[in-house]
Amino acid sequence: MIVVLAVFAFAAKAIAESIPVRHNQKPMHRFMVARSDDGKTIASGEFTQVVHGSQVMMRLTYRFGDGSIDDEETTYTQGGTFRLVSNHHLQKGPFFTKPVDFTVHAATGTVTFRSVDRDGKVHDQSKHMALPADLANGMVGTLLLNVPHDTAPFRVGMLAAVGGGRLVHLEVSPQSDQTVQLGGQTFQATVFRVHPVLGSIVSLFARMIGLQPKDVTVWVLEGDDPAVAVVIGQLGGYGPVVSSDLVGTDFAK
Repeated sequence: MIVVLAVFAFAAKAIAESIPVRHNQKPMHRFMVARSDDGKTIASGEFTQVVHGSQVMMRLTYRFGDGSIDDEETTYTQGGTFRLVSNHHLQKGPFFTKPVDFTVHAATGTVTFRSVDRDGKVHDQSKHMALPADLANGMVGTLLLNVPHDTAPFRVGMLAAVGGGRLVHLEVSPQSDQTVQLGGQTFQATVFRVHPVLGSIVSLFARMIGLQPKDVTVWVLEGDDPAVAVVIGQLGGYGPVVSSDLVGTDFAK
C-alpha cells in the first residue's frame, strides 16, 4: 500500500535484506473501512488471500462513494523468505489525483503501464528492468507481520509507478507499542513508521505530477497470528491520506 520516488543513501542502521518467514500466511477474508482525516467513512474494503503451496495470492479492493476504485492484486512466495511474483495496482475515479494502472512481473522484470487517451483508446506500454530480490510492491504489510516488534530499522525495494517506473526504497522502523481492541478482544500492537527517502529534485517532480508520497503509519497486532489492524497513509502511495482499518478496530489507549 506504499510507494516512494527516489534512491538515496540510508543511515547505516537501515539494513537491506530479505525478510525471513516467521508466520506462514493462511487463507483469509477480511473487511476494511477507509476514513478521511475528519473520521468520515469514504470507502468500504474487502481483503482476500488464497494460498497454494508456497504461493500466496492476495487482493485488496476499496470502493468509494463517488464511484472511485482502488484495487491491488499481489502474488508472492513464502519459502524461507518472501519473494514478490507479481503486483497489479489500479486506481481510477475522482478521488485520485492521477489514474494508475501499473503491473510488475518480478521474475521477468516486465513492467507494464496502461493508459486511456481522450478518445477512450487503451494503450499498453511495457519495458524490462533489473529488479532486486527485496522488491515489496503490495506486500509491505505482510513483511511487517514477520519482523520482531523490536526489529532494527530496515529497508525494502519498491517500484514506483512514475517516470516509466522508478526503482526506489522505503525505510521501515518500529516507533512504539500500543493497545488495540478488535472484536471485543484486547491486543498489543507495534506501531511502524514507513518513511520514503526523497532527493530534492525527485521530490519536486513528484509534487508537480501530484504523486508526492508521505510517511505511512502501520499498527500490527502482535501474537501467534499477527495482523495489520490500521494503516494511515496514502492508498498504494498515491492520493490523499486516509485511515484504513480492519472492521471493528478500536484503540484502547
